[in-house]
Amino acid sequence: MQRIRLEFPSEAVVHRHSLSVRITDMNYGRHLGHDALISLLHEARAAALDSLGVKEWDLGGYPSVVADLAVQYQGEARWPDTLIIETALAGAQRKALTVFHRVVRESDQRLIATARLNLLLVDIETGRPVSIPASVLALLPRANGVSRGDD
Repeated sequence: MQRIRLEFPSEAVVHRHSLSVRITDMNYGRHLGHDALISLLHEARAAALDSLGVKEWDLGGYPSVVADLAVQYQGEARWPDTLIIETALAGAQRKALTVFHRVVRESDQRLIATARLNLLLVDIETGRPVSIPASVLALLPRANGVSRGDD
């Protein structure tokens, strides 16, 4: 079986968010379900962007949509575990902002999952992707060679 391997860019962390696994997040395997994990990542990403003074629906005047998502599962979480979700803004291409999440169980620091996604900013009028505005690129960390799209 071929598996994906994601390398979390620790130097690009912009936010840490604490969330608890709810009983409704459990699946038949008696652990955190995939759909619930994606919802927790969304919550953490919204909080991370808010901490930077922007909203998912207004990044330089444009809403964002998830273009793709990859998740590497590394452990299991169960109710009522508290999870720490770190969000890293790891770079940008012309029309996509790359976001990473690392999910760790708070009690024992066990790595639960790593995720990478690309956000596209979309013109509401046309439904087409737009170039990432300079105001959004300015939010990206410059340290350790992380691209802001203008380097």
